[in-house]
Amino acid sequence: MAVRSAVKTVKRPHAATADVSPITRGEGALAVYQQLRERIVRGRLAPGSRLVEREVAARLGVSRTPVRAALERLRQEGYIIATGSALLARTTVAPLTNDDAREIHMIVAQIEGLAAREAAGKPKAVRLAMTRDMRQLNAQFSKAAQVRLPDSDRLHDLDDAFHQRYVDVGAGPRLRVLHNAVKPQAERYGRIYTSTLVSEVSTSVAEHEAIIKALEAGDAAKAQRAVQTNWENAAERLAQVISAVGERGAW
Repeated sequence: MAVRSAVKTVKRPHAATADVSPITRGEGALAVYQQLRERIVRGRLAPGSRLVEREVAARLGVSRTPVRAALERLRQEGYIIATGSALLARTTVAPLTNDDAREIHMIVAQIEGLAAREAAGKPKAVRLAMTRDMRQLNAQFSKAAQVRLPDSDRLHDLDDAFHQRYVDVGAGPRLRVLHNAVKPQAERYGRIYTSTLVSEVSTSVAEHEAIIKALEAGDAAKAQRAVQTNWENAAERLAQVISAVGERGAW
């Protein structure tokens, strides 16, 4: 992946309570968690933004109890960090760093690699339906990058849909839980750092085709490795972007 230009600087607000909607009566910590995570992933709550429990609760129209539970889950999953003593802890949206990006991408590579390995073992009819969809998505991905002003969100969504197809087919319930917890953190990097995939899209398309062919052939080992290679290469491309434009939210 490569960026078209340097990523625009996002102002760091004192408290990250903007762009959130009140929680419906009866909803609790899960709704708070989902709403905050969505905004973190899409960059609406910028890296380094402060999250003040009472301000988030007031903005969402809930008590501090579900907010506290949601923030703890976000912290455990790596979306936010808490610094300072227990009484004077400062909670902020986690920074985007090269080391963190690499770790996340390597984890996703292993999880999705396992899903692809299992998908390759499905009956032929299932594999052919899956790979037909994947090839169509890959073609759309390639075409979307060829317009004069590519839509980076559309490129990201098509790439995500491509990978999600074999995860849906191959992943069991435990693998899905792990994938759902980690994959959005990789998405966070993609949406914030990648302005466009144009300069590297042909490489990504070729890597995708290798995944498709291995799945079509029912070659589990090759499918697993093809997925891992795609994610490992994506990590290297992202590392170049971060090195060029700088880490976000880190001191």
